[in-house]
Amino acid sequence: MSIDAVRRIRRFNRAVTAEVGALDTSFLGRGRPLGTARVLNAIGHGRGEVGAIRDYLGLDSGLLSRLLRSLEEEGLVVTLPHPDDARRRVASLTEAGRREFAAYEALSNDRAAGLLARFPKGDELLRAMDLVATALGRDRIAIEETDPRSEAALHCLPEYYGELGRRLATGFDVSLSRDPEAADMMRPRGAFLVAVSDGLPIGCVGLKGKGGEVAEIKRLWVCPSARGLGLARRLMEAAETAARDLSIGVLRLDSNSALTEALQLYRRTGWVEIDRFNDDPYPDHFFEKRL
Repeated sequence: MSIDAVRRIRRFNRAVTAEVGALDTSFLGRGRPLGTARVLNAIGHGRGEVGAIRDYLGLDSGLLSRLLRSLEEEGLVVTLPHPDDARRRVASLTEAGRREFAAYEALSNDRAAGLLARFPKGDELLRAMDLVATALGRDRIAIEETDPRSEAALHCLPEYYGELGRRLATGFDVSLSRDPEAADMMRPRGAFLVAVSDGLPIGCVGLKGKGGEVAEIKRLWVCPSARGLGLARRLMEAAETAARDLSIGVLRLDSNSALTEALQLYRRTGWVEIDRFNDDPYPDHFFEKRL
């Protein structure tokens, strides 16, 4: 019998089910199954609105109600009407719930560290996990506006600089580039946008403005595990929306011949090549788009 794609996927599913303890009646030894623990985890990470929990975990209303009731009976969760809309409910952790959440976090972190320690090629394993998690969660990738000095931004930008260093024939030294000031990528001048997959930043783009009607697109990056999902286009569209909100009518950007995927994206989405408009040593292509 040939080892076809379906058999490989089902083998993967069985391996993950066993590793995460999906069939255990006492997940991580805390006395409740995985489903109940996942609801507690979602609330602990700030998803209190019941509809948001349901959407995040992909549960139907009946099952989520039963899981919440179980946590309420244990004294770990309290569910109350939303202060602005009595038709909506908001769940929050009690003091006992916060202790239980912390215990799960510590055990889960230890389990993850143990898995990496057992595998001799940890970086390869993480890259494979990133690819699978991003592919399975592609419909839940959110684009959020953030401070360009935030933790998420400071994760993305060094990755972007590192990729330029590998791909450009000249290498890349950010100190020689026209690196935007943080204030130029924050409202009311501009914006910085990050693509987030279940809390993990996987892409970014900056809108650099000076308060006038012309601004620049900077630092477009998507992590390798998320490429091919249309995320770069979504980030660009979000930057254009932010520009319109700020009454910016003209956008410009620069790029390099080595970044062939980016050049193709710009040409397909209405950007027009123009003459050089800066003295940055790295770009050799310059574009403009009128909104």
